[in-house]
Amino acid sequence: EMQLSESGGALVQPGGSLKISCVASGDAVSDYAMSWVRQAPGKPLEWVSSIGTDDRDTRYADSVKGRFTISRDNGKDALLLELNSLRDDDTAVYSCRSTGSQSANSRHCTVWGKGNVVIVSS
Repeated sequence: EMQLSESGGALVQPGGSLKISCVASGDAVSDYAMSWVRQAPGKPLEWVSSIGTDDRDTRYADSVKGRFTISRDNGKDALLLELNSLRDDDTAVYSCRSTGSQSANSRHCTVWGKGNVVIVSS
C-alpha cells in the first residue's frame, strides 16, 4: 500500500521560489497519475496540478499556470512541485495525492499525504 510524505515547506518572501517534494513508499510515484492540492486558511481545498504516468501529461490550475511546475524524480521515487513567483495567496498547506489512474485529468484520490506548510510573507 502506498504511503506519501511531503517535505520542503517553508516561509518564503513574495516573488521567491521553493521546491516541495512528496516521497512515496509502497507503490512508486511513477505507477499512477499524481496530484498536488492545497488548502489556504479558511478556504476550501484547491486542486493545483497533476501529472500523468506519461510525464508529458501535466495539468495546472489557472491560478498557478506559468509559475508552478510539477515533475517526478523517479530515482528518489518523489513527486516534486517547483513554486516560482510566489504570492501571498499561495500561502497554504500543500498535499500530494495519488489518483489511482493513469491520466492527469483524473481528480480521483486514493492515497494522500499529511501535507506541509508554505507561507508567503514579507
